[in-house]
Amino acid sequence: MQDFLQTEEILVNMGPQHPSTHGVLRLVIRTDGEMVRETYTHIGYLHRCAEKIGENLTYKQFVPYTDRLDYLASINNNLGFCLAVENLAQIEVPERAAYLRVMGAEMNRIASHLVSYGTLGMEAGAFTPFFYGFREREQLVAIIEKMCGARLTYHYARLGGVMRDITPEIARDTREFVRTMEQRWEEYNTLLSFNEIFIKRTANVGIIPRDMAIGYGLTGPCLRGSGVEWDLRKDDPYSLYERFAFTVPYGDGRMGTVGDSWDRYWVRMVEIKESLKIITQVLDGLPEGPIMGKVPRVLKLPVGEAYMRVENPRGELGFYLVSDGGTKPYRLRIRGPSFCNLSIMNALGRECLVADVVMILGSIDVVLGEVDR
Repeated sequence: MQDFLQTEEILVNMGPQHPSTHGVLRLVIRTDGEMVRETYTHIGYLHRCAEKIGENLTYKQFVPYTDRLDYLASINNNLGFCLAVENLAQIEVPERAAYLRVMGAEMNRIASHLVSYGTLGMEAGAFTPFFYGFREREQLVAIIEKMCGARLTYHYARLGGVMRDITPEIARDTREFVRTMEQRWEEYNTLLSFNEIFIKRTANVGIIPRDMAIGYGLTGPCLRGSGVEWDLRKDDPYSLYERFAFTVPYGDGRMGTVGDSWDRYWVRMVEIKESLKIITQVLDGLPEGPIMGKVPRVLKLPVGEAYMRVENPRGELGFYLVSDGGTKPYRLRIRGPSFCNLSIMNALGRECLVADVVMILGSIDVVLGEVDR
């Protein structure tokens, strides 16, 4: 009988569960029956040399390339790079443009979190949340399309300001979206957040203690889900974020243990509501004036270096620039939040069930375009 119960460990290439395990992320698990003893993440299948490309393009030419890093947060990426260049070049951005940048970034944050909501629900076996999330996302993307003409890689923030001003029609549509999303938010929670099956799949699963989150360099919802009070929009404001009133949510172990998969999910859900508040404040207080500052046609940055970081939907995105006085960066390095957040997967994917690995990876919410830059 004892020999009959013995199991054999095997290595399994897992997926495609998460949208990123279709080939660009190789997730290998060492299993003993249903138990996962170790998880190995293999990256590098999507590497596109964005940083080296940036060193061979002018500063203006590289802005649309930032769209392709985290393609679910294009405006946030644009903003981070533009702020780094403007900081070194001492370019003054008009107030109206700064407000519109904030609105665009928060709209993009909501759009990104709606994808996370839908995919995490689908990974738990529920398809309906995915369709609900994309229903509202479609309404939001249609507004962004009116702002910049694109539906995914927006290239909305430009050096010195933004691509285009908003019209009364866009403002009206945006307010309508805010009202709709506030109503749908409660519906989302009834459908998924407080669903008993979803809670059992995420609560007390993939727990990241506070010290562990800090030690691995996690940022964004993965860090705040562990109860760490850190959000660049509050703690190191940029683009006039200090003018807007909003609350930063943190994990509190409401359904289980602080830092579990449910806490990370819930932080994103509450962030959607807070982003709606910021968007409303932008529309209510939008100042008059130009949307572009004075930027030379041929932009040459002074010799020096600059580092700028912004709070992306997935965490802290940083751009480090070194200028030799020319029209191109001498060196460009990008700190992608998904890259650091994914590094903890090996530590979390141990002594858990195969089904838990699916939810843990989904709760981390990575985009491989940012991991493999």
